[in-house]
Amino acid sequence: QVQLEESGGGSVEAGGSLRLSCATAAYTNSRRCIAWFRQAPGKEREPVALLYPGGTITDYADSVKGRFTISQDSAKTTVYLQMNSLKPEDTGMYYCAASGYRDDCGVVGRGIEYYWGQGTRVTVSS
Repeated sequence: QVQLEESGGGSVEAGGSLRLSCATAAYTNSRRCIAWFRQAPGKEREPVALLYPGGTITDYADSVKGRFTISQDSAKTTVYLQMNSLKPEDTGMYYCAASGYRDDCGVVGRGIEYYWGQGTRVTVSS
C-alpha cells in the first residue's frame, strides 16, 4: 500500500503559479510511475504529468507542456508539480498517483493501476 497526500492547491488568477506537492511514505518511488492527474468539472480524469520509473524521464499532456514541471526531492519521497502561466482551463481537482513496481508509465500514463491521493483543488480565474 502506498499512501499519498497532496497539498498546495488553491485559487489563483490566470497567469499565476502554484506548486503542488505529493508526500509519500514510500522509499521506492524510483521503481514506480508517478503521475499527476487532473479532473476538470464534468470531465474525465486525465494524466497531465508523468515521472517515469528511474526518476529522470518526464512527459506531459500537450495542454500543459512548457507550463508545468514534475519533479521530486532528493529523498524521492515528495513529488512536485510546478504550474506556471495558469489558465482557467487548468481548473480542477489534481490527484497524485503512484503505480506498482514497473518499468514504464503505460500508454502515456493510462492503462495501469495506481494508488491515489485524495486530491487538491485548483481554481484559476480569468
